[in-house]
Amino acid sequence: MAQNKKTTTHKIKIKAGDLVKVIAGNAKGVQGKVLQVIKETNRAVVEGANVVKKHTKPSAANPNGGIIEKEAAIHISNLALIDPKTGEPTRIGRRVNADGKIVRYAKKSGEEIK
Repeated sequence: MAQNKKTTTHKIKIKAGDLVKVIAGNAKGVQGKVLQVIKETNRAVVEGANVVKKHTKPSAANPNGGIIEKEAAIHISNLALIDPKTGEPTRIGRRVNADGKIVRYAKKSGEEIK
């Protein structure tokens, strides 16, 4: 019998397109762009990090089949956003800017994150 996994959803502060650094796990130290965020499982796919080998059967898209290397999802707790000003890993905050919009900012430098 398969059990349903219950996951608590937190406010995910990392978005697709962000530059992040892996701070824990096998891919520790790797920097890359976030390709996809999976909200249901609190995971993200990072370019060049957590690369796994997937064995594929021949298909129309891949006529030869074979072994493909692709990025697997990493839990967001193992990722830290790169500060746009200093280039170091930082935590993320939210505040209202001059235009009245809620924006994300880097806690280390106070720089706004685009």
